[in-house]
Amino acid sequence: MSEKVYFNHDGGVDDLISLFLLLQMDNTELIGVGAVDADSYVGPSVQASRKIIDRFGHGVNLAVATSNSRGVHPFPKEWRISTYSENALPILNESGKIVTPEASEPAHLDLLHKLQSSSDKVTLVFTGPLTDLARALELDSSITKKIKRLVWMGGTFLEKGNVEEPDSDNTQEWNAFWDPEAVKTVFDSDIQIDLVSLESTNNVPLTQAVRLHWAAQRRYPGLDFIGNSYAFVPELGLFETYSTYYLWDVLTTCYFYDSSLVKTKEVKCDVSTKTPSDGRTFLTENGRKANLVYDVDNTKFFALIDELAKKVD
Repeated sequence: MSEKVYFNHDGGVDDLISLFLLLQMDNTELIGVGAVDADSYVGPSVQASRKIIDRFGHGVNLAVATSNSRGVHPFPKEWRISTYSENALPILNESGKIVTPEASEPAHLDLLHKLQSSSDKVTLVFTGPLTDLARALELDSSITKKIKRLVWMGGTFLEKGNVEEPDSDNTQEWNAFWDPEAVKTVFDSDIQIDLVSLESTNNVPLTQAVRLHWAAQRRYPGLDFIGNSYAFVPELGLFETYSTYYLWDVLTTCYFYDSSLVKTKEVKCDVSTKTPSDGRTFLTENGRKANLVYDVDNTKFFALIDELAKKVD
């Protein structure tokens, strides 16, 4: 029996690779896709999502919902711009047209109505902020009964996050920082949450060896697509951030599909909504339970990416 999945992402390169991989997963029924204007610009993000479904979706019948949610703390534009390049990839534009439609409702309503109408429980895979889920919960809190679990790339329990902004104390992860109140709304619900946080991906950096591995197999259209997509993530060999790009979103997606790739532990956590630490996730005995990924089998993880990518013509 297929597992029903709703995927909500924020349009970065690794979000769009996650969509590509979800479309290749056996026993997985993708019932909806929403894109939010966070780590991307939502227009080209939605277009690229539709093109990925056209090219790699094996004829699946889907529509992509555009989110009208807006964050408290916008992502840096330098991070968001790569979506335009991704949308221009020749492999996504070879046909010269887009067949997969745009959904008629904004993403939070698309999610709400798909959950309400589903006869089975749905797994939510979120690789961006939680705003659309929080908005859906505020409209109908009973949808938690339709949610099997939430697999979220977000948060960190490290002392230092990946946010360096004037209105931040640098303890936050960006998907939580974008809309801290949304994280609080979701954390205060009874949804089972599996967390892939910043520290979860230490074993899966994007290295030159990984890039060369994909390049050597570019005869496979799926691996050519992955390799070309990650070429938009700059390789800064003489800069201090070299090798600090990790496959956060792709790990989240692959963990959803195959939990044997990782080790998890139960934590109790909460989120701050007070400036300048708003969006900081932290451990506390009074917090909600979540399953935190803390270790990854690097070899199995990259082998799964290869296996899935080779399923396309």
